[in-house]
Amino acid sequence: MKKLFKTLMLPLVLTVLVPLSVNAQHEDAGTEESAASATVVGVAASNADFSTLVTAVQAAELAETLSGEGPFTVFAPTNDAFGKLPEGTVESLVQPENKEQLTSILTYHVVAGEYNAEAVINAINSSGGSFMIQTVQGGELTASLEDGKVILTDAQGNRSTVVMTDVEASNGIIHVIDTVVMP
Repeated sequence: MKKLFKTLMLPLVLTVLVPLSVNAQHEDAGTEESAASATVVGVAASNADFSTLVTAVQAAELAETLSGEGPFTVFAPTNDAFGKLPEGTVESLVQPENKEQLTSILTYHVVAGEYNAEAVINAINSSGGSFMIQTVQGGELTASLEDGKVILTDAQGNRSTVVMTDVEASNGIIHVIDTVVMP
C-alpha cells in the first residue's frame, strides 16, 4: 500500500470545481486556460468561494510556498466549509499568535504531488475501499467512496465530501471539499 501511495503521490496537484465521483467528468471551470496558468493560490484567489481560505493562507504566510513550483494537490475548503467551524474559530486562527496552529491545519489540506480524481478513485479501489493520504503537514487523511463520492476522514474522525475536482493550476490541482479537515 505504501508503494502505491508513493507512486500516486509523486505527481499530486490541486484540482477544483469538478464533481468527484466514480463517474466524474472534467467540466470547464469557466477560465480553464487562465486557471491553468495561475498557481493554486492564484486559482483560489480568483474565486470568491475561497476568500476565507485565501485569507487564512495569507495569515499563515503560506502564499509564497503554495505559489512555488509544486506540484501540489490541495483539498480546498469553501467559505461554507469554514462556516461550519464553531463561531470565532476562523477569526482566532488568523491571529498572529495562532500562526503555527493555522499552518498545521492548512498544510493538512495539501499533498505533495499531483493527483487527479481518477488517480484518487483508483487508489481507493485498489486498496480495498480506503486509501491513506500523507499530507504535507505530516498527518494522514483516509479517502473512501460512499455513494460514488470521495469522502475524506481526518485524524479526529470528522468527514468531508469532495464536491468538485480537477481544477488545474500551473503548480497543481485543487479538489473542493465541503468541510474543513483537522489534523
